[in-house]
Amino acid sequence: MSKIRWEKPSDLRKLLCELVSWKSITLSEGERQFPMKLHAKLQRLAYFQKHPELLRLHPADLRRHFLTALYKHPDAKKTICLISHFDTVSTEEYGDFEPLATLPEELTKVLAERQNELPQDVLHDLKTGNYLFGRGTMDMKMGLALHMRLIEKASIEEWPINLLLLTVPDEEVNSSGMRHAVPTLLELKNEHGLNYQLFLNSEPVFSQDPNAHHHYIYSGTIGKIMPAALFYGKETHAGEPLRGLTSPYIASFLTQEVEWNHHFQETYLNERTPLPVTLQQKDLRLEYSTQTPYRSAALYNVFLMKQTAQDVFHLFEQAAQKAANRCNEAYTKVCLDNKVDPTSKVKVIQYKDLLKHARDKFGASYIESVKADIQFNKTWDEREKSLRITDQLMIQCQELAPAIIILYAPPYYPAVNSSTNQLTETCIEFVKEMAMHRFRLPIERIHYFNGICDLSYVNYSDLNEGWISFEENTPVWGESYTIPFQEMKQLNAPVLNIGPFGKDAHKRTERLHIKNAFEETPEILDELIERLYEMQETN
Repeated sequence: MSKIRWEKPSDLRKLLCELVSWKSITLSEGERQFPMKLHAKLQRLAYFQKHPELLRLHPADLRRHFLTALYKHPDAKKTICLISHFDTVSTEEYGDFEPLATLPEELTKVLAERQNELPQDVLHDLKTGNYLFGRGTMDMKMGLALHMRLIEKASIEEWPINLLLLTVPDEEVNSSGMRHAVPTLLELKNEHGLNYQLFLNSEPVFSQDPNAHHHYIYSGTIGKIMPAALFYGKETHAGEPLRGLTSPYIASFLTQEVEWNHHFQETYLNERTPLPVTLQQKDLRLEYSTQTPYRSAALYNVFLMKQTAQDVFHLFEQAAQKAANRCNEAYTKVCLDNKVDPTSKVKVIQYKDLLKHARDKFGASYIESVKADIQFNKTWDEREKSLRITDQLMIQCQELAPAIIILYAPPYYPAVNSSTNQLTETCIEFVKEMAMHRFRLPIERIHYFNGICDLSYVNYSDLNEGWISFEENTPVWGESYTIPFQEMKQLNAPVLNIGPFGKDAHKRTERLHIKNAFEETPEILDELIERLYEMQETN
């Protein structure tokens, strides 16, 4: 039998450090190169030298690729899909440490020499020697390393179950990699006769409380959606302010209605979503002028558990209507106090209705040309493109002003939860008992992973087509952003997240707990999968 090269904790640590050293910030050239390097590394495994067709690169977008590596037992149909992402957030916040941000061993040593620059909690962890620092150590190249170890070990020991490793780019921005991977998962299922039993992610453990650090296992993932608004007022000279209506004035009313509004908040299984907040609010003009601003935009963040896109859009429209009413009332009072006639009242318009109005006025070809021109601008991301499309349509339909145009901007992460699934519950109880018995490690179950992850794009269960509001009111839908809702429904196996413990993801003090990552979590995953194929044999 071949030697398992990533079995020992020291070897697994070397693997992680190598993966981290392949800098792969989202939308960078390093992200494009990462899967090629990974493919070359996995090609060295004896199993993929014998079965090269089971190790593949697949195109995503923007010249990026995702990778699948399938260990297929000849007598097994049941399959566990191991999901990870290999992109990371940027490293600017490391300052003069940035050249070491992706060299964990070196960074950890240097931090030990610069202790006066660290917060007390970080300094305490550093002095224990229990943590390895660096960008991607926690989020989430350790998860990928754990999955590579599982694939290697399963292929050498010939585990009687199939394992499909899927690792994708762009989880940190738009989850483009995972959205592109969904149809491929269905193709592989049909090609190899796979029966997906579980989608297992290994995102790291995120703290529920900044002052408490516990180990968790997750039976779902929280959802996220981004309602947005274009505020279109009436322009005037700054010397004659009441002859117009500024867009920031209109925007202020909606922001007050949405931000921290508990009506958007959900509670389920004794867990609660964070309150909504404003992610961006800005003037759409590109230059200074004494003309008053009349075109502004805002993006709002809303977390989900049971709500669909349609549910949230209904709440958002209610908030917008209330904001418009309050704005009209306040503006009218100011005008009356100054003995001038107000302009027409602010109204609320859904993007789909603006689109129909513009299409009826100018024709479908005009709409296509507006979208094509904006999509051609490579400096704008999907959020900016959504706002700019809406803005260009509204500029040509000023008879509708003043108005709040409500829409959606990407990304959209549907919430997924498998807490009532029998297999999930069995896995959770097994992991909790095994971890306590073997390591004296208490693990608590959380129903919704609070860090946003790619599990949002499997096991989609909305039966009432609640996503249609998203399709109809997202300006870039079908052009540069889509979600394969129908295909996601077909990936209907339960989800689970078991990952390593760490702290400070997306911060310059990101760090990974060494013992948990290289000793405890690998054994937990080994035992869990062994338990799963034992269950398969008894069923």
